[in-house]
Amino acid sequence: MRKILTLSAGLAAMGMASPALAQEVVEVADPSANVAYIFNTLLFLIGGFLVMWMAAGFAMLEAGLVRSKNVSMQCLKNISLYSLAGIMFWVTGYNLMYTDVASWIGSFGPYGMQAVGEADVETGYSVASDWFFQMVFCATTASIVSGTIAERVKFWPFMIFVAILTGFLYPITGSWEWGTGWLDQRGFSDFAGSTLVHSVGGWAALAGALIIGPRLGRYVNGKITVMPGSNIPLATLGTFILWLGWFGFNGASQLAMGTIGDVSDVSKIFVNTNMAAAGGVVTAIILTQILYKKIDVTMALNGALAGLVSITAEPLTPSVPASILIGSVGGLIVVFAVPLLDKLKIDDVVGAIPVHLLAGIWGTLIVAWNTQSEVDGVTLSVGEQLGVQALGVVSIGAFTFVLSAIVWLILKFTIGVRPSEEDERLGMDIAEVGVEAYPEFAKG
Repeated sequence: MRKILTLSAGLAAMGMASPALAQEVVEVADPSANVAYIFNTLLFLIGGFLVMWMAAGFAMLEAGLVRSKNVSMQCLKNISLYSLAGIMFWVTGYNLMYTDVASWIGSFGPYGMQAVGEADVETGYSVASDWFFQMVFCATTASIVSGTIAERVKFWPFMIFVAILTGFLYPITGSWEWGTGWLDQRGFSDFAGSTLVHSVGGWAALAGALIIGPRLGRYVNGKITVMPGSNIPLATLGTFILWLGWFGFNGASQLAMGTIGDVSDVSKIFVNTNMAAAGGVVTAIILTQILYKKIDVTMALNGALAGLVSITAEPLTPSVPASILIGSVGGLIVVFAVPLLDKLKIDDVVGAIPVHLLAGIWGTLIVAWNTQSEVDGVTLSVGEQLGVQALGVVSIGAFTFVLSAIVWLILKFTIGVRPSEEDERLGMDIAEVGVEAYPEFAKG
């Protein structure tokens, strides 16, 4: 390999720029390797900012599906959790997930970024781009929790939970597969995170919903009180933003764009991702028309998201019809699981548990239909692959649910999680944020 001076260094040598701007960049002698490095890095960066944009999608979806008196709180929680997740993933999350993973866990400590002008050419991509891409996945996990337990959780206990989830719980289970830990060694496959991201967030949300309890007045004398969202256009916008971001979520999980084959695969992933979401929407529309004689727009929105979650575990190998079918089952899960949760008195404000947990489980299991891993040089059978997929679902679910429940219980019995009944009725915007989203209408 050789070293070349950047333009800034050349300008500095001519007295046209400060010598402090001089940098050294490492390039490989093989031009094709340089091109692959650049395009692989761009894939991570473009995919990363698309997934980052999903944070806006979650914020708008939640802002639309909560009541007007809690909208500002959901906006505050979403920008805060994204920020805290980034810090925690740098402090220790990335290393726990990817550095020196010994079957069950990586190493503790902050992640050391590359120096200015340095390039780790052996990886085939910028390590900083990889960190950024992995970080936005981490933040997505916390966003899932926010929507489920909306309207009855104080800000600071929630943020403490986010710090533990993003700094420790998510990275540890992620290391089991993406960090080449014990599940990866057994052949478990989760391409972009139906289980590792979405079900982890869903399990954490379920633990919170059970321990925190429902909103005041939600279930009274065996009856369900309808608490409609404040802004369906916002929720719809949020869904479209999430749909757009998912192309980065799944597409960039190809992890390479330096060859014709890789670019073709990324393109196919885009198509399958889109068609699965479409299948989820159409299924939800048809089912709600049949079951309720009217079309429920919130079910259609969640049908799209459930379709996206369902295809996330394997968005490359299925055919287009298979992708539509996989997404359609996700939409079916939402339509039947949302009322089931209400019967069980589990208050999930935005429907995140059916969308992310249940559809995530479905998406992970159906991987065996399309993909069989190779373990020790032997390709698993469909049945063996299904068994490994089930093992991953159960082990990751048990770990996340139990530890999340412990954290929620500690918070509940120490600093407290719920606001007072008076504050909850008043709304979290006034009680904790001090800024109402709709000051003209919030009291109505």
